[in-house]
Amino acid sequence: MTGTAAIIGSGVIGSGWAARFLLGGWHVRVFDPDPGTEARLSDTIARARISLPGLYDTPLPPPGRLSLHDTIPETVAGADWIQESLPERLDLKRKVFQTIQAACPPEAILASSSAGLTLDALHGCATRPAQICSIRPCDPVYLLPLAELTCPDPAMEARAHAVLTGLGMSPLGGSVAQELQAALLRRALELVHAGTATPDQIDEALRLGLAPLWSQAGPFATAGMGAGPARFAAGPDPASPPWTDSPSPADIPALIRAPADTPSQASALTARDAALVGVLRALKAEAVGAGAGLAATDRARVPAQGADTAPLLTAARTVPRDWADYNGHMTEARYLHAFGNATDRFMEILGVDAAYLASGGSFFTAETHIRHLAELRIGAAFEIRTTCLDGAGKRMHLWHEMRCDGVLVATGEHMLIHVSLETRRPAPPAPPVSEALARIARAHARLATGPGVGRAIGDPR
Repeated sequence: MTGTAAIIGSGVIGSGWAARFLLGGWHVRVFDPDPGTEARLSDTIARARISLPGLYDTPLPPPGRLSLHDTIPETVAGADWIQESLPERLDLKRKVFQTIQAACPPEAILASSSAGLTLDALHGCATRPAQICSIRPCDPVYLLPLAELTCPDPAMEARAHAVLTGLGMSPLGGSVAQELQAALLRRALELVHAGTATPDQIDEALRLGLAPLWSQAGPFATAGMGAGPARFAAGPDPASPPWTDSPSPADIPALIRAPADTPSQASALTARDAALVGVLRALKAEAVGAGAGLAATDRARVPAQGADTAPLLTAARTVPRDWADYNGHMTEARYLHAFGNATDRFMEILGVDAAYLASGGSFFTAETHIRHLAELRIGAAFEIRTTCLDGAGKRMHLWHEMRCDGVLVATGEHMLIHVSLETRRPAPPAPPVSEALARIARAHARLATGPGVGRAIGDPR
């Protein structure tokens, strides 16, 4: 599902929404009279272009068009989704909502990113209160999947849920994250005020222990692991200190401080995004926590392989940041990684799936030859098409061609042998797999083979 999204306000959250919609294939219009709007959007979208594709092993949709507008009515006219991300001033938001509703379609989803104002408060003075929803994301919006969603109209909530899911986000009812974050910060301030811990100790305790654990299992699931049930069966821990050492409001600004000796903000944001992608990809590999939705998105975006009469499309994706080496281009290990994924996809097409593997059969690679013909840099989109050169008996001989913008950048030639996973020795494939392999090999025998097939190292190109 794509359409036109109008973004009202381009601060940290607004520009994050713009990047999320734009890279999700939506056309994006932005209104913000601030003179720094264009530069801020450009910086955020540039970071998102590098980081967001790294979450997936399938291609993002073609990006939409971005445009900046001088008035709210011009921005929202005909929009399907309107996202308000203005400062937390109720009078300002109410006035803006009236202006928006006078110019936008009545069926458009009008969502507020407000973190501190209730939906009832936002509905005051609205022309159509039921049109206004609350959708509270986490920063960075273009990477983190959580979107806390509250809509007064069930039909609109269902539509909003579908849009957010299509953008790779995970909608959750209510405002749980905001309240938990506030409670955690309040308790941290109490511990510092009481002299029980320093800000650095609290940050380290979360960074080194609780945060990685909670990224895949929340406090309730975590408490139920190991000795948790016995420990918490009797109620709260009696050794836990009372929650009475609250600091005065005057003390709070001095306790919330920026760390000393930090790099520039841009470098810090880039480093944060790279690390966050790594964490989320690790969770995606196990389909747990925030990674479960990413895995589902990948499954939904697997490209169709095409007819057997042509080389099969076995991979399509973008080069993520962690695939680059010291030369600034894709490292040779990642070419093998990409070709290996293409081989796995070809095996899935044959029927070598989880059930087949469980039955005791698979293919092992016996020999590989890769030619590196051109550079692939971070953010480059490529695809791999595969030709089956031989599929007789236990052998599977594959030829992969990797292309970027139609240019051949690498080839991979692979010889695989079917084996029994019980004996770990060569064995004939099961009939369905053998028949599928032979069928594709016969169809591909009519295809012209490109230069490089069977080439040895040192042979002229």
